[in-house]
Amino acid sequence: MDTFRRRRPSTRSGRPEPVDGRSHGYALLGYAAAAVVFTWPLTLHLGTHLTGSPAGDTGVYVWNQWVFQHELLDHGGSPYFTDKIFSLSGRANLSLHNYTAFQDLVALPLVGWLGVVPTFNLVYLLMTVLTAYATFLLARHVTGAGVESWLAGLLFAWSPILVTRGGGHFSLVAAAPLAVFLLLLLRTAERQRLGDAVALGATCCWAATADAYYAVYCLMLAGIFLITRVLHVRRRPADAPLRAARWTLDVLLFCAAGLVLTMVVSGGWQFTLLGRVTSVRSLYTPMLLLTLLAAARVALAYRPDLTPLDARAALRVLRLGTVTAVVTAALLSPALYAVGVRIVEGRWDRESVFWRSSPRGVDLLSFFVPNPNHPLAPDALGAWLSSPRPDAYYENVASLTFVALGAIALAWRTGWRIPRFWAGLTLFFGALALGPFVHAAGVNTHVPGPWAFLRYLPMVGLARTPARFSIVVMLALAVLCAGALTWLARRRPEHRRAVLALAAALLVFELWPAPRPLYSAAIPPIYAHVAAAPDDVRLLELPSGVRDGTSSVGNFTARSQFFQTMHGKRLIGGYLSRVSKRRLTDVRRDPMVDALIWLSEHKPLDHSRRRSLVEDGPAFVRRAHLGFVVVDRARAPDALRAFAIDAFRLERIDASGEFELYRPSAR
Repeated sequence: MDTFRRRRPSTRSGRPEPVDGRSHGYALLGYAAAAVVFTWPLTLHLGTHLTGSPAGDTGVYVWNQWVFQHELLDHGGSPYFTDKIFSLSGRANLSLHNYTAFQDLVALPLVGWLGVVPTFNLVYLLMTVLTAYATFLLARHVTGAGVESWLAGLLFAWSPILVTRGGGHFSLVAAAPLAVFLLLLLRTAERQRLGDAVALGATCCWAATADAYYAVYCLMLAGIFLITRVLHVRRRPADAPLRAARWTLDVLLFCAAGLVLTMVVSGGWQFTLLGRVTSVRSLYTPMLLLTLLAAARVALAYRPDLTPLDARAALRVLRLGTVTAVVTAALLSPALYAVGVRIVEGRWDRESVFWRSSPRGVDLLSFFVPNPNHPLAPDALGAWLSSPRPDAYYENVASLTFVALGAIALAWRTGWRIPRFWAGLTLFFGALALGPFVHAAGVNTHVPGPWAFLRYLPMVGLARTPARFSIVVMLALAVLCAGALTWLARRRPEHRRAVLALAAALLVFELWPAPRPLYSAAIPPIYAHVAAAPDDVRLLELPSGVRDGTSSVGNFTARSQFFQTMHGKRLIGGYLSRVSKRRLTDVRRDPMVDALIWLSEHKPLDHSRRRSLVEDGPAFVRRAHLGFVVVDRARAPDALRAFAIDAFRLERIDASGEFELYRPSAR
């Protein structure tokens, strides 16, 4: 049999359940109802509230849809460039920003009709339905069962992992491309048709434009899929030639474990070697040595076997892979052009990767805690997941749900053979999600995980936040859950309805996140003055600065870009997922902007520098076409507000809550 051909999994009778249009319609209607129920009461406030705070990442995701429509339709240019932010230092390149182009394209015909906030909420609901339906299709292809696969879609789309992302990381909610990519991988291996390869390439583009991380995950899934088709691991017989190697590794393991234990007890050592003081106090290197030795010891018990692959089969795989790559590149050409411009302009910063510089992954315990979004979840659980900072909650939630784990365990205990491919995906991506070093119950074990090494790979390293690998874990677990429920239902066909009804009830109860917390999308009325002004003026929001996903200079907030969706004027400052060092240099090259950033950080301004800048204030107002200044009294230092009033000769024209609106009189 061809190495890359696999028959479609079937039911126990040997025939898959019949597929008709009505079953797909029922599935979609059920998911639409679930979207309303699991986001309640959002549907009552589609135009006035959001499931995340506009002052956080949610504000930028709403801005994405607005600026995409503005640049593509109103401005008639590429949506990957804009002068609406960082407007004093040239157009912003959005190729490395988490732009959500797919969601923005879906929103395109709705924004002008419904408005920005209602459109954003509707697209969010649609992405949850699409994610669930794609998972349903994948699980049905694998199991051949309908209701069980529908429950898998429910489990994945409204899992604690994705529901939590719906409060801030909205791009990750659009996880449908991952399920569709896996489905097409299976179909391509079964049928080996060019049409499937074309669809696979289109799905890669879809993944990249939904969330850049998903494009990386698709590449990794394809690589794992190919490896499993040509490489099989079998247990090695206990032959004599390897006994010496095993004995040697056992001795080394014992010594390394003793070293680690001694360091834990003593706290390490400090000694002088060749006249230099050397300290050995960190457990990172000893634990690395211990982990590698343990991995080598386990590997000796197995042997890899390569499946024979003839030249014709290899040529077919190469042809299909080439078609997929060409289609992906062609469809992504607008984004790739923007990337090329960034490289030519020297705005592609290569992040230095060090041994311990990667962000943390999820805590091992977080996989097995109850759903923290449930109304009955204790406050202490949410507080633990929010440590060490409140926004850590979004990355730390990884609950796999007890219903899914229980169904898989019960099916296995009754004779079900867990599919190796799906179990392998779950375990491998789960290990990646733990990050560079495994944390358990808040304690750093110093044990390196696979991410400690894979993050050095060029493409894989672009997914710089390892906690998000838990999304792939949840997808694979949903497919396993569908398989387990299929097994349990078919063992006792007479009790199938009761088994599935019980599973559905328990699953809905465990996943239940309602009522969802909602955040006001109201924009202060002072911005009506800004909206009515000529289009060529700029707006300065104080505090000001430059912010990206990992750092901040000054104190800019995403809320300013959210407000921009109403007034439309260019901003001095901005917030993107990734900002190049050159952009930061260009922004701070202007002495006035640099001083505003400096003061926004609560730093004092030298008296002579302040006097010089105040004298230059009217000139800055003219060259920047500064039309308005908004001061957030709750966040802006008094020294910053006083400096701006003196330098720009500001006149207060309106106020709303903590926001004050000024107009420069020195124009």
